[in-house]
Amino acid sequence: VSPPQRVVSLVPSLTESLFALGFGDTVVGITDYCIHPQGQLEGIPRLGGPKNPRVEEVIALRPDLVIANREENTPAAVKALQAAGIPVWVTFPRSVAEAMDVLWAFTRLYKRGSAVAKLQVLERVLDIAEEAGASHPPVPFFCPIWQDETADGRLWWMTFNRQTYAHDLLTLLGGENVFAARERRYPLEADLGAAEPQDAGERDTRYPRVTPEEVRAARPEVILLPNEPYPFGDVEIAQIQALLPDVPAVRHGRVYLVDGTLITWYGTRLANALTNLPVLFELER
Repeated sequence: VSPPQRVVSLVPSLTESLFALGFGDTVVGITDYCIHPQGQLEGIPRLGGPKNPRVEEVIALRPDLVIANREENTPAAVKALQAAGIPVWVTFPRSVAEAMDVLWAFTRLYKRGSAVAKLQVLERVLDIAEEAGASHPPVPFFCPIWQDETADGRLWWMTFNRQTYAHDLLTLLGGENVFAARERRYPLEADLGAAEPQDAGERDTRYPRVTPEEVRAARPEVILLPNEPYPFGDVEIAQIQALLPDVPAVRHGRVYLVDGTLITWYGTRLANALTNLPVLFELER
């Protein structure tokens, strides 16, 4: 198989990874949400959001490969591109190891030796971070990625369970996800404990919606508030402090705002995560 010459990336984290590994010269189209690497994306056509790419514009660029993700892109967009005869690579890593597999697959596809050395360095840093994370007892944490209210004003947060990249990363760095075993129930009222759950069927159960009462009972030592996909900020910190004053994370001042890309962007951004996140699990003991 010849290395691709014209690539459209519909996954922001993989757009960054293509550039970081030295393949950015082949990228001819990106999404509106592709922001990294800063200063290197000017002039590349932007094709809409990951959920709603302008398929006809993608096709018009004549890519020999489109990179997509099962969570971030819709089956309809993928099928439309495939129907036009365009190869689509649909990624779906749910662990750090699977994310590394995607990066290694890039290097095999492009056949450029310089990328191999970069990934070998990243793997070594990963090994060191994993050893450091295992050197202390795991720290119970809660990390919401969205929040909302029911029609009658009951607050809830969406988080993730053990079947996700974010869980695996934070566990590797020394955290213990207090909702690792919690599955999403349908409908919302069932997830919040106010109705009987339906059969989930084919629906995704990896992102449960939890109540303040559940968080209080779970007693996390650390609460991480990422700035994406939901823009958690100082207002939400104050809200959590008011709602959960007896939770250890609040009582000890361990509610932290975090760059969300470090938690949810699989790819070469892992290097930034390994540098910046471990300190959040270093408790005074």
